Amino acid sequence: MNLPENSQLGKAASYIDQYDASLLFPIPRAPKRAEIGIAGAPPFLGADMWSAFELSWLNLRGKPQVALAHFTVPCETLNIIESKSFKLYLNSFNNTRFADIEAVRDRLRRDLSEAVWRPATPQADASVPPSIGVRILPSDLFDREPVHELDGLSLDRLDVACDRYTPAPDLLKVEAGEAPVSEVLVSNLLKSNCLVTGQPDWGSVQISYNGTPIDQESLLQYLVSYRNHNEFHEQCVERIFMDIWTRCKPIRLTVYARYTRRGGLDINPFRSSYAQALPPNIRTARQ
Repeated sequence: MNLPENSQLGKAASYIDQYDASLLFPIPRAPKRAEIGIAGAPPFLGADMWSAFELSWLNLRGKPQVALAHFTVPCETLNIIESKSFKLYLNSFNNTRFADIEAVRDRLRRDLSEAVWRPATPQADASVPPSIGVRILPSDLFDREPVHELDGLSLDRLDVACDRYTPAPDLLKVEAGEAPVSEVLVSNLLKSNCLVTGQPDWGSVQISYNGTPIDQESLLQYLVSYRNHNEFHEQCVERIFMDIWTRCKPIRLTVYARYTRRGGLDINPFRSSYAQALPPNIRTARQ
């Protein structure tokens, strides 16, 4: 089993510029899910939506091509992909020749699907779906990429005292006896740290729910409590989901976070208690 401390995070790395799929470092989701009380199938659906801003390769005549790429990794997959390994893998395309953009997309989809389902493989096991969505935007389409903030009522407007900076689910509370509501709440104050290196990860989070009203001041204090917490983006969002789900007991719940990019990549986990379309992968101003 791949462990985070055995990845390239925090270590000097050689930047290989010839295609090498072995650079991808998948990390099992199960151990971190067990920490938050998920033993079998999780009570959520969703995906990790990645954006890559440093994708380049050579055409068959050796001319460099540049593009943006969006990747969708369903949360049902066995593994996450460690982000530095993803960066190194994408760099390995830099001096590799491909016939066209479709060949690049097919290679990305094949390699990433294998990594997130390892040791199962979509090619060998018909029960495993191909899973990975890959969308590549050539440079002539860059101006179609919008910037938009997360919609919802800002929790950051609240003047609250904060003194807890590791996850404190006991802060969460509901307004008992109040009629059920449907709310969309957002905050730009989400911050956590890389599980291995301790480097800061900055994010914005959107929480949509139906049910007994969640006390907004306590929710903001709870989100701030991640400030000194070391965990990967995907794991933080699942922890937030499970804490709200178990303590506030909403009828429906969706947690969506957009993290600022590092190494030319951003990761935007989306988790929901019910089936729905994924949000468009539109970056915020900080991304």
